[in-house]
Amino acid sequence: MSRISLQATVGSTELILLQGDITLQDTDAIVNAANSSLLGGGGVDGAIHRAGGPEILKECRAIRARQGECLTGEAVITGGGKLKARHVIHAVGPVWRGGNHDEEQMLSSAYINTLRLAPKCIISGLAVENGAHTIAFPSISTGIYGFPIERASRIAFNTVSDFVRKHPQIKEVRFIAFSQHDYDVYAPLFPQPPDQ
Repeated sequence: MSRISLQATVGSTELILLQGDITLQDTDAIVNAANSSLLGGGGVDGAIHRAGGPEILKECRAIRARQGECLTGEAVITGGGKLKARHVIHAVGPVWRGGNHDEEQMLSSAYINTLRLAPKCIISGLAVENGAHTIAFPSISTGIYGFPIERASRIAFNTVSDFVRKHPQIKEVRFIAFSQHDYDVYAPLFPQPPDQ
């Protein structure tokens, strides 16, 4: 379960911060914080593969057979399997190595390349007709890959904001924080609601 807590409008796109489980999002696409093998793993990656079922892994294996591993900063699309989301975009973020190995640029690239693939989800899901143009992101690279979430959250928010200003076909982007701590880190990036 998740709840809308904070929103920001960038151009014609709504950016939404939720605390919850990304596997439960009913968006056109959810984003998997994948590893380069595309064969599943721990954290978000493992949760998406478990919830989506074997069809996602089967499609990932077919992608690997065609192109090999997915490079850091790149992304690929599969169907959503048993998930509510019609598609999964598997984005490979960088492993944090102290900040002097282009980690910030590679993380930004992972978000950009994911968003570049989003229109393919929209077209193949016939969402142009039904008006659903939505994508949900986890906090890429901040789990086992060790990217400091304070830096990663700013990169995510700023990269997504810059992209949707130029690509208004994406109507809603959700940032899904699994833990309260992650939510609290992302929250200051959004306009704060007036005191009740």
